[in-house]
Amino acid sequence: MITLRHERTADVKAREALLDQAFGETRRRKSSERLREGRLPADGLSLIAAEGRRVIGTARLWHVRCASGQQALLLGPVAVAADCRNHGIGAALVRRALFEARRLGHGAVMLVGDSPYYGRFGFSVEKTAAMRLPGPIERHRLLALELKAGALDGARGLVRATGEKLPQPAIAAAA
Repeated sequence: MITLRHERTADVKAREALLDQAFGETRRRKSSERLREGRLPADGLSLIAAEGRRVIGTARLWHVRCASGQQALLLGPVAVAADCRNHGIGAALVRRALFEARRLGHGAVMLVGDSPYYGRFGFSVEKTAAMRLPGPIERHRLLALELKAGALDGARGLVRATGEKLPQPAIAAAA
């Protein structure tokens, strides 16, 4: 049986292996990764699809802000194990992520992805024309969905990470 749930600390290694398998060596070179580097995902918005103890899918949301001040969440990466694809698991993770974001009162979600896939959830380029990410992207792949009407009105400029930073390990003082 497949379950969707919040990520646990014990899932991290399996999640990272799944993302490496799904995106390969280019995973860490993506422009959207610049917005995730050194940050924690938004509280309560790291989701896992599991089959028993096996992690077979993941979706996470991250805090971002446009240069013009509008806040949003960045969805991604969304990944499903190769042997579990085409069974609706990715779509279920996206729907759950959007449900949780709405429930927590967030106004908008952005992502870099394929319009034919994400369009069915309501994502479009309508509000992203004047936005840019810290690195190259294909403009038609920067999509957004307002969870609250008007949340991205007038959004423009560079999108920056605003989420909580990853804790830095303590460095022992030199003796």
